[in-house]
This record gives sequence, C-alpha cells and structure tokens, in this order.
Amino acid sequence: MEDPGATVAKIFEQREREFLLSPVRVMMKTSTEEMEVGDLVLAKAKEGERVELPRWVAEELVDLELAEMQEESFEVEIFKALTREKILASLQLSPLEPNFYIRMRRRLAAVRTGVERGKYRREDYEKLRMTSYDLIGRRLSKLLSMSSSSNVKTIADRITPEEKEFFSMSSSISSGWKKALLGEQ
Repeated sequence: MEDPGATVAKIFEQREREFLLSPVRVMMKTSTEEMEVGDLVLAKAKEGERVELPRWVAEELVDLELAEMQEESFEVEIFKALTREKILASLQLSPLEPNFYIRMRRRLAAVRTGVERGKYRREDYEKLRMTSYDLIGRRLSKLLSMSSSSNVKTIADRITPEEKEFFSMSSSISSGWKKALLGEQ
C-alpha cells in the first residue's frame, strides 16, 4: 500500500504548479517599463493600474514592492472558514475553494520566512499555524465520520481535491474494517 502522505504530496505538487500559473490581479504601486520575466514579456504598466498576471509573476512583483495583490488576505479567509466550520454540525462541511490548502501552505511558508527576516512577528506565524491546525482537525474529523456512511458525491462540491483523496482513503479503510469485523471478506 502506497504511503497516503506521499499520494497527497503528489497531488499538492501538481496542483501547486497549476496554481502558480493561474491568473491573479495586482495593482501596480509604481510605474514599470516593459520587462522580460522568463518566457513572459510584461507590458509597460502605470502606477495604480490593475493588471492580470500569472500568480508566480505577481508574487515576485509584490515581493519587490512593485505591486500589491487584489485579493482578500488569507488570514481573513482562514478565520472565516474556521468560524463557519465551528458553527456547522458535526456532519456538515462548509465549502472551501479548491486551492484553499495550497494558499494555506504558501501563506504559512511566507509568514515563517517573514519571521526570519523580521517582516512578521513570531506570534503572527503561531496564530496562523494554530488556526490552520484547528481548521484541518475539524474538517478531518468531519470527513472521517462521513466517510463511513456517505459517498463522496454527496459532499464533492464542498471539499478540496486533497480532502477528496482523504475521504476516498478513509472510506476504503472503513469499508474493509467493517467487512473484516462482520466476517465478510
């Protein structure tokens, strides 16, 4: 049996590549001339102009303080997700965007690096990390409970691809365990 963690890691690797190539809007904080970034040529941009770029390019411009992302901060998004999860009953899941966990991992890594560089406080990282663990724990608990009695189709619109993989693995284990207990193997 393949290591389940390795399976999820492979899913993440592929999905993160797709995520980095996906378009995102930024607002330019300064004017720039036309520039070449790898195989991509960025058009001249004016201060205050909104531009759509591949995420990996946008992140570089943000790091250089040439632009700022035009999306809700992840800290706000994860807090909202955790609050929704706490409100719902034990067998109900709130919907998460398909790229939620990719964004979470990337944000945790960015804040951890920012702590080392003095950009963020250690408390900022620990708070984000604990909120992430809390959300993951709550969702895993619900998914595990649901995996023994539901099928993935009933919740597919509310879970991420990584959660679908977990659900499938835990459903398979639950089914095998029940059959073994009942002598139906």
